[in-house]
Amino acid sequence: MKQKLLAFFRHETVKYIIAGGCTTLFNLVVFTILSQWLSVEVNLSNFFSVVLSILFAYGINKLYVFESHCENGKELALEFAKFVGARLLTMVIEVGGVFVLYSLLHVHELVSKVATQVIVLIANYVISKLLVFKNQTR
Repeated sequence: MKQKLLAFFRHETVKYIIAGGCTTLFNLVVFTILSQWLSVEVNLSNFFSVVLSILFAYGINKLYVFESHCENGKELALEFAKFVGARLLTMVIEVGGVFVLYSLLHVHELVSKVATQVIVLIANYVISKLLVFKNQTR
């Protein structure tokens, strides 16, 4: 039973869901600190929380999920650039989604933020798997 449980948690998709959950939690905590505690405007808080989450996500995806190993600095820089580029695309979905839900439709800010996370999580996995870490998975 223990071996099956360990194998389950070693599966790439499960690791991605865990990493995605950690990234989402990180994103929401930064967003809440900025918007609620520091009174930074909601859309600006969202932007900064997404940027910081992209950096956090790169590290956790590279080391934990896809176990990517780069041979040199050039490979690392290319991998990082692809990751950030892909995340910038999904950032448009997230920032745009929160803007539409919160600013235009007047949905609560945290509900708006969480609602966009499901779409972003799925899109990020597909992009990371197929474009960024496609030759790196061990």
